[in-house]
This record gives sequence, C-alpha cells and structure tokens, in this order.
Amino acid sequence: MPSPLQNAVARLDQLGLVSDSPSYLVRSFLSPANRQAAEQILEWMASLGMEISHTADGTVRGILAGSNPTAPPLLLGSHIDTVIDAGKFDGPLGIITALAALETLQQENTTLPFPVHILAFSDEEGTRFQTTYLGSRGVIGALDSATLATRDAGGNTVAAAIEDQGWYEESTSIRYTKGECRGYLEVHIEQGRVLEAAGEAACVVSAIAGQSRLTVTLTGRADHAGTTPMPLRRDALAGAAECILAGETLAKSKPPLVITVGKIQIHPGASNSVPQSATFTIDLRHPEDVAREQDLDDLHQTCLHIAEKRSLALDWQPIQDNPSTRCDPALTASLLASLTSITGSQRTLASGAGHDGVILSKICPIAMLFIRCRDGLSHHPDEYATPEDINTGIQILTHFLKSLIPADMSK
Repeated sequence: MPSPLQNAVARLDQLGLVSDSPSYLVRSFLSPANRQAAEQILEWMASLGMEISHTADGTVRGILAGSNPTAPPLLLGSHIDTVIDAGKFDGPLGIITALAALETLQQENTTLPFPVHILAFSDEEGTRFQTTYLGSRGVIGALDSATLATRDAGGNTVAAAIEDQGWYEESTSIRYTKGECRGYLEVHIEQGRVLEAAGEAACVVSAIAGQSRLTVTLTGRADHAGTTPMPLRRDALAGAAECILAGETLAKSKPPLVITVGKIQIHPGASNSVPQSATFTIDLRHPEDVAREQDLDDLHQTCLHIAEKRSLALDWQPIQDNPSTRCDPALTASLLASLTSITGSQRTLASGAGHDGVILSKICPIAMLFIRCRDGLSHHPDEYATPEDINTGIQILTHFLKSLIPADMSK
C-alpha cells in the first residue's frame, strides 16, 4: 500500500497534467480543466471516507466528522486554479498535504474530537477575471455585486459565467459565518528564497502582505503611423509605458514595496496605427497598510501627471483592496510548536503573496505553513518542492492536528 507521502507526490503529479492548454499548465475559474481537477479531488476525499460536496462556482469540500461532529470544524485547504504557464505546487500542495495528514491519522487509528473540512477553492489567482479569491469569497458570502459584474476578456461577467458554466449537477451551498469555525490552516510553498538560503524545509507564516489590484486605461487618439508627426501624437501606449516605468521606479526606491504590471491590452493593435487606448493591470503590495495606501496614491498622482502632459484621459479602476492580514497568535503558536518538534526550527516569515487565508480571516482565526521551494520559483513551470520537504510538511500538519486533541483524550 502506498504511503501518504507517495500518494501525495503522485496526486500532485496527476493534477499537474490537468490543464486547459496542451502546451502549459493553466486552470481558470469554471474552466473544463478546473472542473476535472475538482472532480478528481472529490474522489480522493471520498476515498478517505469524507462527506463530499461542491458549489456551483466550482469549490469542493470534504468533511471528516471526527468523534464530535457538532464541534466547531477546523478548515484546511487551498486553491485549484493556476496562473498561466504555472507550476504544479502553488495551491494543490495545501489540498494534497491536508489529505495526506488525515490519511496518516487514519493509519495511526487516531480520531480527532472535532470535524476537519478540506476545502479546494475554485479561484484564488484571478487569471480569468483579474479578481482574486472568488472561491473563498464565495464560501463566506462575500461575492458582492461589483465582483459579480466584473468581466473577462470575452465580455462575460462573473455572474453570467456561474449561471451559464456553473457546476450545478448535485451542487450545494458551502457557507461559513463568523465564529462558526475553530480556524483555517493552509500549507503552501514559500514562493521565495528565504528557506532555501537558510537550509530549512519549512517555517510558519506570521502575516500576509496587503495587496491592491487595479485596471488602468489611458485613452488618446488613433492616427496614421507614417503621417502623424511625433509632437502631434496622443499615443496611449507610450503614456502607459511611462506610467509603468514610473511604478517600477517607485517600487525600487521604497522596499519592501513591490509593483507589477502583468497584463496590457492595446487598441487598435495594428503595427501601422498610433495606439488609441492602452489598458494595463497594476498589482501593488506592501506589508504595512498605511505605506501601501500612500504609495498607491503617489503612483496615481504620477500617472495623472503623465496623462495630462500627453493629453491622454486616465481611467483608474480599483479592482481589489486587501489589507495586510496577521495570522492568529494562538493557532500560530501551536503550529510553531509543531514546526519545532519536527524540524527544530522556530522560523517565522511574512508572506508577500496573497492567500485564501486573507478572506477566511474575516470569519475565523488563520495560520499558514510554508514549505521550501527550489530557487524560490513560483508561478513558473519549474516550481518544485522535494518529496522530503513535502513529507516534512505532512509531518508538521499531522503533529499540529494531534496537538489539538485535549490531553485527557490523548491518553
């Protein structure tokens, strides 16, 4: 019989082959590959005797009732979706290690005195709609009208996508309210180089950086590329380029601020036409909210000045604003004790990346565990965590779950 680690590695490999593209790994909100991955995860949950369900928007859940099914549940999990040309660990690692930890407890004949819910969220990356956390926002009832009205590149709204492409067969509502759960814990690759540089397999996350996402459009005038003198042009792309470089300059001058422009669209998009409009995304992150808000305002003012100078119209549309999120002190202390017991380390680290814990923190305490990844690579096909480090994560999570058993019940 394969060990929990062997199953975990095989499952990560299997999910890594489930893609909407034959050339690279990508799974987006309500895509065929996202549905296929979700169905596979449900099968693995069911094989552990979990009660399984899924929502119309593609989030799946497995429930292991424990000896007291009415006790507040502990939530474990991560997301199914990926960025474009992704690696296979970002997201699925948290789901698969949770399954492996429960499998380990079953092999040890250990029953927890509370339910464990494993959640596999349909969307965290925001690849399709340039919004984040659609899955976790859905389970806490936070998909507001503005989010539901957001459109993808084909003009479909989130609401229309759920209505037209939703997974309605045997679907149910999965919903959590404030105070209902004992907490949420997620295992994730570090997505950085700190653990590798330190020669350590894992660490506990102390906080998640705040994040602002925007869509910016500069509009000028389309003109003939050969007959329009340079001083008379209202070139939207040139203005966008200046704004993008201004963002890079700002971020380089104010660490730990990071600013990324990951997507740009041009109209009319012809080689012999001056661009009339340029739309680009901004992803701005900082661990301190006051600094993040000030930096965002500074960039906005700079872009307004660039637009005015170039006779361009600026449309500045905030898409998402997530404050920095502190992990719960009590859960974090318990997880840190498990880290120390398994590895001897007491390292904590703030996360520069966003995670579903940002959303779950609105209704329950959260904690996170980072696992070392090779070269710090993430959002990249060469993303990799060794089986040894994955096993360390499984051991820490298993130890953490057992540590929540009251002393008088563990004898």
